[in-house]
Amino acid sequence: MIDLRFLRENPEAVRASQRTRGEDPALVDALLEADAARRAAVATADNLRAEHKAMGKVIGKASKEERPALLAAATDMSAKVKEAELAQHAADADLDAAQRAISNVVQEGAPAGGEDDYVVLETVGTPPVFDFEPKDHLELGEALHLIDMERGAKVSGSRFYFMTGYGALLQLGLLQLAAQKAVANGFTMMIPPVLVRPEIMAGTGFLGQHSAEVYHLEEDDLFLVGTSEVPLAGYHAEEILDLSTGAKRYAGWSSCFRREAGSYGKDTRGIIRVHQFDKVEMFVYTTPDQAEAEHQRLLSWEREMLDAIDVPYRVIDVAGGDLGSSAARKFDCEAWVPTQQTYRELSSTSNCTTFQARRLSVRYRDENGKVQIAATLNGTLATTRWIVAILENHQQADGSVRVPEALVPFVGTDILKP
Repeated sequence: MIDLRFLRENPEAVRASQRTRGEDPALVDALLEADAARRAAVATADNLRAEHKAMGKVIGKASKEERPALLAAATDMSAKVKEAELAQHAADADLDAAQRAISNVVQEGAPAGGEDDYVVLETVGTPPVFDFEPKDHLELGEALHLIDMERGAKVSGSRFYFMTGYGALLQLGLLQLAAQKAVANGFTMMIPPVLVRPEIMAGTGFLGQHSAEVYHLEEDDLFLVGTSEVPLAGYHAEEILDLSTGAKRYAGWSSCFRREAGSYGKDTRGIIRVHQFDKVEMFVYTTPDQAEAEHQRLLSWEREMLDAIDVPYRVIDVAGGDLGSSAARKFDCEAWVPTQQTYRELSSTSNCTTFQARRLSVRYRDENGKVQIAATLNGTLATTRWIVAILENHQQADGSVRVPEALVPFVGTDILKP
């Protein structure tokens, strides 16, 4: 959630952020009103408690004749205190709801607009030119016995699949390469739980505009994660971290689950948009003043991975209206998909500033020993979808696919043959 002090001092900046996102700026005024009401309720309750406490001292010193009237007044004051405390609790709830309704403040420099209003920051590599009719990733995957969608649907339904043979090794190789690169860059590898409590899912911002995409186990009141960002964000919930020697960096390897609600008819062929996939996700806790620099580092590590699989890609600055509620800025890396003649997202990295940490009460002590809210960031280092770009860009005329050199040790062959 956003910083209330920042809101009070910079309400127009928050309104501008809402407009950049295409969201309602009137929510800012609603939050300001809820904040004022809550502070008034706290003051009222505090004053009444103080009066009640003072009356107790007076009663203790009162004569026998004075005591009945004072006790009656104290009883009346006690009722007023309880009423004021109930009003304070209600004001707290109203403030929390109003605060959670506002997305993170978009970072200055991020483009305004929606999904199509991104800005291309850089294009790397040249899309391949084939002297044959290229096949899409599913046709290649089925011919090479890497992907089995038919049996995936038989076992689990639409948008499920089996990765088989060298396909499984290719996915494991991608994730293992990502893990090695993460460790080499100072990340602690984690295999987190993929079921989390509601407060952790809500704390990361995934029960707002993304709630329809999340699988919920009602009997247990647990949520399946769509990214290991969620359990890693909850890892230090309610803690005070020592960030005096630098950021805390974790890389989570997990299966991820998304309902893909509202996406019917989009990317239904193959493994571009599926209900289950594997991913290595970077997650960082740092101080707010270091968050922008850390964001650039996460992007550079993503680019290293894309360079390693040797596919053409571009880096885009995502527009405010296409940001998740927790992100203040997001950069996507999109790989060229030859049969679609377009770039498709393979990885993204988001600077969530203090938004998630404030919800999850993740703090640190500054150089003066004062407790402050930490900043969090995340970024994708490899995922199942990357196989789409590998197969399509490295295909050859005979239907075989060249394995990127960095993955050959994991896959065990340099050519995937029909």
